[in-house]
Amino acid sequence: MSKNVYRQLAQTLDAIPNGFPSTESGVELRLLAKIFAPEEAALATVMRLDLEPAGVIAARAGVKPETVTSNLKAMARKGQIRAGRRSGELAFGLLPFAVGIYEEQLPRLDAELATLFEQYYQEAQGSFTRYAPPIHRVIPVEEAVPAGVEIYAYEQATALLENAQAWGVRDCICRVQQQLVGKGCDRPVANCLSFAPVPGVFDHSEVTRAISKEEALRLLHEAEEAGLVHSPGNYRDGHFYICNCCTCCCGVLRGVAEFGHPTAVASSGFLAVVDDEACIGCGDCLARCQFGALAVPDDLCLVDAVRCVGCGLCASACPADALHLARRPAGEVPALPADLVDWMAQRAQARGLAALR
Repeated sequence: MSKNVYRQLAQTLDAIPNGFPSTESGVELRLLAKIFAPEEAALATVMRLDLEPAGVIAARAGVKPETVTSNLKAMARKGQIRAGRRSGELAFGLLPFAVGIYEEQLPRLDAELATLFEQYYQEAQGSFTRYAPPIHRVIPVEEAVPAGVEIYAYEQATALLENAQAWGVRDCICRVQQQLVGKGCDRPVANCLSFAPVPGVFDHSEVTRAISKEEALRLLHEAEEAGLVHSPGNYRDGHFYICNCCTCCCGVLRGVAEFGHPTAVASSGFLAVVDDEACIGCGDCLARCQFGALAVPDDLCLVDAVRCVGCGLCASACPADALHLARRPAGEVPALPADLVDWMAQRAQARGLAALR
């Protein structure tokens, strides 16, 4: 293996907002070598986040244009880069490592890749969750929000699904990865939801199985029943997925659980509140809270406002209906990035990167 080409690719991936930090052991180079052949890594190294025609990429790479297009198409099919249309022409762009390249390796995820990722995650201490703004944001169980409390469409998982025209589901790569390394949990695996504004988007996908809106809503409800946290991208508009996460497997939520990164995930903007008169001190809520935000001393539930992310799973488990979600004070909730582009701009500034590429 030529370490130099993988080191260059690692540096390219770390120079974009999501980040891909190096480790002392260099395991990230072995991880990239598992995903990219040397010639693929060399091409990806010269690519940018913006979509560009194959000829522009070929010129930058110093290779013949006639050979590049087929190579880029093959790389896009393998989830190493992204492809799309720009000014009516097929174009290609760099993907972040996470969320991006890694998640698209689901069809090729084996024990070796799972082990390499786990070693990288531990050595880097989940550092892609260390910077603001967080990659993901929690959205609440809607039944936990009392009637009369305003809740915006981008805060409602059902609204995100209802407003789409195509729906798909894939296995949660985090739970699959943890199972392959002998860890994880027994929660459902097939519930990572994707959606799009154009019909038929997932009909020929290698990774995502096309489903109906009704099935997407059913899977969403089953995820809630299993105690999984709804988690889309941390921005207001342009959503295209909802992860259903747990702190024992999810690469984002593990940033909170294992490394205590406060920037790992953004709160929903809500906070669990206890009705002292209704609470019977049963403790059923404790097992549902994955963030250690609840305690039941003296037969009364107490909420740690710092730890609570406002998922609402505790409220849905309370047999006495003594828990609900309330809005956090406005000053406690950072303004959401407008969309993914705005999120990247804010993340680049937080990391001290000169500009988006």
